[in-house]
Amino acid sequence: MEYVVEAIVEGKPLTIKSGKIAKQAAGSAIVQYGDTIVLVTVSYIKDAKEGTDFLPLSVEYIEKIYAAGRIPGNYFRREVGRPSEKEVLTCRLIDRPIRPLFPDEFCCETQVIATVLSMDKENDSDILALIGASAALSISEIPFMGPIAGVRVARIGGKFVANPTISQISDPSCDINIVVAGSKSGITMVEGGGQMVSEAEMLDAIYFGHDAIKPIIEAQEKLQAALGKEKRIFEAKQRDEALLAKIKEIASAPLRVALMSPDKFSRKDAVSKVKAELIAALGEEYADRKAEVSGMYSELVKKVSRDIILTDQIRVDGRKFDEVRPITCDIDILPRPHGSALFTRGETQVLGVLTLGSGRDAQKVELLHGESEKQFMLHYNFPPYCVGEVKRVGAPSRREYGHGALATRAIEAILPDKENFDYTIRLVSEVTESNGSSSMGTVCSCTLALMDGGVPIKAPVSGIAMGLVKEGDKIAILSDILGDEDHTGDMDFKVCGTSEGITALQMDIKINELSKEIMTQALEQARRGRLHILGKMLESLSESRDEISPHAPKIHTMQINTDKIRDIIGAGGKVIRQIQADTNTQIEINDSGIIKISASNEDDAAKAHKIISDIALDPEVGGIYEGLVAKITDFGAFVTIKPGCDGLVHISELAKERVRKVTDVISEGETIRVKVLEISRDGKIRLSRKALLEDTTNE
Repeated sequence: MEYVVEAIVEGKPLTIKSGKIAKQAAGSAIVQYGDTIVLVTVSYIKDAKEGTDFLPLSVEYIEKIYAAGRIPGNYFRREVGRPSEKEVLTCRLIDRPIRPLFPDEFCCETQVIATVLSMDKENDSDILALIGASAALSISEIPFMGPIAGVRVARIGGKFVANPTISQISDPSCDINIVVAGSKSGITMVEGGGQMVSEAEMLDAIYFGHDAIKPIIEAQEKLQAALGKEKRIFEAKQRDEALLAKIKEIASAPLRVALMSPDKFSRKDAVSKVKAELIAALGEEYADRKAEVSGMYSELVKKVSRDIILTDQIRVDGRKFDEVRPITCDIDILPRPHGSALFTRGETQVLGVLTLGSGRDAQKVELLHGESEKQFMLHYNFPPYCVGEVKRVGAPSRREYGHGALATRAIEAILPDKENFDYTIRLVSEVTESNGSSSMGTVCSCTLALMDGGVPIKAPVSGIAMGLVKEGDKIAILSDILGDEDHTGDMDFKVCGTSEGITALQMDIKINELSKEIMTQALEQARRGRLHILGKMLESLSESRDEISPHAPKIHTMQINTDKIRDIIGAGGKVIRQIQADTNTQIEINDSGIIKISASNEDDAAKAHKIISDIALDPEVGGIYEGLVAKITDFGAFVTIKPGCDGLVHISELAKERVRKVTDVISEGETIRVKVLEISRDGKIRLSRKALLEDTTNE
């Protein structure tokens, strides 16, 4: 029997149904908002694999093209191949808020699958998939400490809107666009960006979103009360407390010293050495329990790390809580790319590389709500050597997509308007070393690469990663976190922005929720940190260079009358192909008469611009043109001043002196300069060569 619950979001019903479809899954829910519908199922293997001490959770989000009433455009006519970037990012959007809500003792392989069944091209499906995942888990027997919910929040024309439509988000007045997820009592995840908005404005948006999710959570609670199965109880494995006490006695003191080693690899080696000494000290009695000892030792490492911060009020690398590691910036380090920068912060180092292209280089993206074109791309690469590992190098991971998307949001807000800089922009982030927040290093290095390449950005942007350690009333907010602090801490909070305000942020917490007071403090500490980083960046390059790289393509943009487009293209494209061949350029024309000319050098671009101008511009009385002598008669010469446009130079207008014979002065095929004397009502053009000869002294 199907059961339906409803919540009102922004005046529209959001419905959650269960009990009719996918009944063999452990839990299933169908979420609908407008005509967009998502089916979410959750399944799990009831017995954990022997030796598994973590949660093997996988989340899949699948967009079916039929949902938008279309047939896939590929050869197979079905959804095949790897997931799109949108699908990958939505998987992460679902995974991040639900993963911390499973108990530590639950180690059964679990899978969440969200399938878009219908898409109305106005209401996005990603938020519905997140809500559906929570609902399906809540009614299943799987232990899940939910429900939670999420909404997208936009500020449009100064007013906050929950779950805005796709067209509303595209409104030029939209200056905040974030996704907020949480429980009834607190926030668990934030993802999104803004157009250089203040911390206070971003907080207002976050807590507007928190208020909006409460009715959705209440609807899930009704669904759970009606259909919810009794939760399975997974008891934590009984620990040998005597062994744990012995491990603490032997390892705590040397471990505290090891964790205070100054750099990543010396710290890692020191911690491994303490472990080896621990195993040796335990002796043969525990030789067959090394896995159990290792697990307890890992717990002790985390506990001691947190204790150093909360009790000793210092971090493992000796920094103060709000201290940023040393920063160096190197500019213009690659000769052929169009801009480059190497940003180093402590043991994190990122190479940012800029390439500029024409409109033809833009990426075409097929989404459920229609096709779009991306003139800005940022690709983040995290090779194994950057953390001293040996792994197979393959396609980008979900993590790489996620970090690239965060950096994209941060930088997109400061790019010049298309009218002022009509280039396709590609940035590539090569992480060459990593120990904490390579995504924020990406933002910094790529901003400097843009400036090095002469891109007239609105303002430089920097980013910082914040951490949190909280136990009871003891709280430590950490600026510029290390990898170890990310691993043992309770929060990963990344904030990007200019000196004027925030352009992007991402927050994930590992505890149940985060209070407004802590978030306010974290945002303010992040603001001070990112302004410090920005200052260091500007010491190396204070503003964008005056000119783009000499190796970048030269792009000319011009507007012509739409009725001249066919003259530029010519029959079967003959004219435009000839222009491109003669000038070594690429020419794009759209239906509104905007023409883009792309060339490897300025001379070729200018030459093509001149040819197109001559073809497209209508002759004017007094205008001076270079024309080809097309035909000679007894009474004068017909001169082609642009394709399809001839004028007559009468024999009396050929020279200052009297001309007996036209061929005494000019010949067919010759190029001459002429001035338009008159254009008759029927379009006949009277030209003069003599007028220019008389005017020579004035030129």
